[in-house]
Amino acid sequence: MGLFSFLKNAGKNTRADKAEEAAEAKDRVMEKKLIEVFYEYKLPVNDFSVEVEDDAVIVYGTADSQADKEKAILTIGNVRGIASVDDRISVLTPEPEVVQANFYEVQSGDSLSKIAKAHYGDPMKYMLIFEANQPMLSDPNKIYPGQTLRIPNL
Repeated sequence: MGLFSFLKNAGKNTRADKAEEAAEAKDRVMEKKLIEVFYEYKLPVNDFSVEVEDDAVIVYGTADSQADKEKAILTIGNVRGIASVDDRISVLTPEPEVVQANFYEVQSGDSLSKIAKAHYGDPMKYMLIFEANQPMLSDPNKIYPGQTLRIPNL
């Protein structure tokens, strides 16, 4: 008896190998889609890259501000099929935590004015939320349950 060495990537493919290869191919397709979303929305992050494993994403890059970083995270996180985003984006000009925005998950029946009233006490401040979530939001009337939004501090 003794230790025998083999080439681990050589030999007969098993069903497990094929399933793993299919999952990896699916992850690469999702990575390409997320990069397309990044360019479509012209997200303000330099050296942007992603890694996908199943429904989890790791995002990398450098943003000028905390707001730019949050927009990138939310835009990527609000893509169907993504359950979590591991943020590895660095910020060139960090802001104090009191200035950072809160995140809010849209509920059934919500509107931006309803969310503004709940967070600011004034439904007419809905445009602050809309602007804080551009380019992800293209219309203040088009939000959906489960979507996560930035709620900037006043």
